[in-house]
Amino acid sequence: MDQSRWGFGGLLARVPKALYVNHPWRNRDAESKPAQLAAANSAGFTIPPSLVTNDPERAREFVTANAPVVYKPLWRGDYHADDGSGRVIWVRRVVLEELDESVSGAAHLFQAEVDKEADIRLTAVGPELFAVRIDGAPRLDWREDYPLLTYTPLDVPEHVSTAVRCYLAVFGLEFGAFDFALGRDGTWVFLECNPNGQWGWFGDGTSDRIAAAIARKLERGRV
Repeated sequence: MDQSRWGFGGLLARVPKALYVNHPWRNRDAESKPAQLAAANSAGFTIPPSLVTNDPERAREFVTANAPVVYKPLWRGDYHADDGSGRVIWVRRVVLEELDESVSGAAHLFQAEVDKEADIRLTAVGPELFAVRIDGAPRLDWREDYPLLTYTPLDVPEHVSTAVRCYLAVFGLEFGAFDFALGRDGTWVFLECNPNGQWGWFGDGTSDRIAAAIARKLERGRV
């Protein structure tokens, strides 16, 4: 798989004068969670207190100071059980007593949990933005509960729109699927941006509008 990716993918990445949505190298750069948080901060988003570390003591100090804290994988990589079946690492609350020396084996992303009333998925296609409020998730990570979710289209605040466009420019992206937590005070708190995120499951015509925006982007090219 890796040989195919770097072989065929390398050829596709060098098509002269092509419009990529997104260019594969830009996608790769934009998948790093630390890079995302740095770009989000510079773009003007509100972000939760975050720590990337493999130091157990620093992790314990962060959890004590910012509880409740959640754990997130640093990359969306493929994970498999011993039997070869696929696995997903969901966002989970950190239990302080479980932070032992095994933390030192790799870098980890710890983040203060946002006191939220809902989640938001904002899909950006160039300058066109499509946001939906996500309700109905009984667990911390809404991706575990698709059958229970409801979606309501939202207007995007101007300061969020400005930050989205700035963020896309940092990575040279034409497309991005942004996840926010909607704080109880109405603040849109940036969580992450998937540069190749899914968008086909929204109701109320939102997915159709996103598809049309992508078609317009491809039709217009770089004009």
